[in-house]
Amino acid sequence: HTAIKFKLEDSGEYLIAATMRPETLFGAVNLWVNPGAEYVVFEWRGERYIVSSEALVKLKNQHPEDEFTVIKTITGRELVGRYARSPLNQRLLVLPARFVDPDNATGIVYSEPSDAPYDYVALMELKSNPSALLEYGLDPQVVTSIEPVKIIDVPGITGHHAEEVVKNTGIVSQDDPRLEEVTSRVYREQFYRGVMRVSNPEFNGLSVREAREKIKSMLYDQGSAIPFYELNRKAWCRAGGKVVVAKIREQWFLNYNFEWLKNKARELLLGNELQVIPLKYTKQFLDVLDWLDKRPCARKRGIGTRLPWDTDWIIESLSDSTIYMAFYTIAHIIRERGIQAENLIPEVFEYVFLGQGDVREVSSKSGIPVEVLEEMRREFTYWYPVDQRHTGIPHISNHLTFYILHHIALFPRDYWPRVISLNETVIREGAKMSKSKGNVIPLRDIVTKYSADLFRFYIAWAAELDSILDWREVEVSRVLDSILKFTNIAREAVEATCSERVEDLITRWFKNKFFDIVAKSTNMLENMEIRKYIQHAFFDMLALIDKYREFKGPGYVCGVKEILKDWITLLNPVIPHLTEEINSWLGYREFLSTSTWPEIRAVEEELVILVDNVERVISDIKEITGLLKKPVSRVLVIVAPEWKREIARLVLSGLELREVIEIMRTKHGLK
Repeated sequence: HTAIKFKLEDSGEYLIAATMRPETLFGAVNLWVNPGAEYVVFEWRGERYIVSSEALVKLKNQHPEDEFTVIKTITGRELVGRYARSPLNQRLLVLPARFVDPDNATGIVYSEPSDAPYDYVALMELKSNPSALLEYGLDPQVVTSIEPVKIIDVPGITGHHAEEVVKNTGIVSQDDPRLEEVTSRVYREQFYRGVMRVSNPEFNGLSVREAREKIKSMLYDQGSAIPFYELNRKAWCRAGGKVVVAKIREQWFLNYNFEWLKNKARELLLGNELQVIPLKYTKQFLDVLDWLDKRPCARKRGIGTRLPWDTDWIIESLSDSTIYMAFYTIAHIIRERGIQAENLIPEVFEYVFLGQGDVREVSSKSGIPVEVLEEMRREFTYWYPVDQRHTGIPHISNHLTFYILHHIALFPRDYWPRVISLNETVIREGAKMSKSKGNVIPLRDIVTKYSADLFRFYIAWAAELDSILDWREVEVSRVLDSILKFTNIAREAVEATCSERVEDLITRWFKNKFFDIVAKSTNMLENMEIRKYIQHAFFDMLALIDKYREFKGPGYVCGVKEILKDWITLLNPVIPHLTEEINSWLGYREFLSTSTWPEIRAVEEELVILVDNVERVISDIKEITGLLKKPVSRVLVIVAPEWKREIARLVLSGLELREVIEIMRTKHGLK
């Protein structure tokens, strides 16, 4: 946050209001405090300041070397009605607002209602409640005269941005939970599309993101603001204490704020070398690159690796996890050969990971035999780059972006990541899973209560990667029923005695429909559309078999038996144990996981369309007769004559209507 100083006219003390959007200072029209909160007047660095009591604790942690002297505590109500001057010399009235959280940043907010929905709603509420104004000793005429000041242009927004979204959403109270979502939307749109429209020529015409950094620097240079660090969400330690940001002396940082590095990452994300699945999350990576700066990379306690050049510190886990997948490729060799940590000097990794240095010199210096170093190099080059890294969406803002940047900074381009796939979080019966709620599923219960295959199937099928997965026992039971149905069909087919291949019309249709399912499922799987793959390969296939059984009768099992090997191979990625078991029933010794994937075969389209149309007619007849009150003894199906079909073909070929009429008149004598 940028914590901006506002000087009270009557006392000379500074109210400190923290913001993530310092560019909006140009549109400030008042200040907000929580009237029921406790604030502290304190002396620091020769000046007097006012923040919430909670904020003072945070300031002390962020400036441990400084002395803070508390003068007195006051309520927010005591600040209401006073005036303060901004660094831009705006005269701003302090007003009360319920939405101000004393435990968020400094507990004081400056109001810019043109572009902040919370500010706009709070101001409109106050204006519409004269009795509340009088209760605080405020002049209603003064408050009602306060109007938003437009300072940011966004394409498509003609008036005040906050006013438009608030009115369109129907929000009338600062307690409305929808304010959080519309605020995020406005801030996002303005950051990426907004342009400053202010009287100051130094800032007018700048994009919002350019102006943000420029005014921040200006305020810091003037001594009109200080950095203030706040968590983006509230957190508590295991003992129940609040977690706050604290400055740790002699902390080590990783500096990600190099444009050449960020530009290479952007190029990788926007090109064809790195695929993000689902694709829409590419933008989140780009957003992180925009704000990512320096990040602390070490801590004083906990488990981990000591920082080599400062062993009082332990490398922080996210900083330690960005290239450990490279270490995976050689960890088994280090373990099997008994290589000690002191042998793993930097030259070893430069040779193994980068191919740099003479292997004999590296061997002599490290004490690791040449053949072992060469084996390590072979293993690394065999496995790298990482074909696919799969993890949760919350890791985009940290681990995954670091992972990309570290690979770009350290490895040749051939070893940069290829695919990053992501999934949303998992909840249970509509509620977030947590130990305190007792709704977490322990790993041991997966095997005993559900089975690995059922768990794997449900997790893969219940939601797309970019949707929250809700584990619901009723749905799990339905999936189990479907898996048991599949197992029974497979067992029946395996046990069936079939003397020869089945080649009748209906079986040919069945096989061709299966070939189509194989092609579609394979395509879905290759594109990481896992849910759609399962829908095609499993559920659509079960429905097809039901229809085939209806047409064919008991003999359907022989048709199923002919495609069973390919079907269980198709399903092996999602239910591996069960399909391997069925494979053994068929008498095969080779594992499905190492066998050839089903061949993508040509589909006899005309045959499929023919039977599908007949099946559709039969289905329609059943539906219609089912609606009738009396029994039906005869159904008349009228088929269009050939000349009508010919007209349809001519129209589909692109001929004009007059040309079609002329052909039909000449050929068939039709008028």
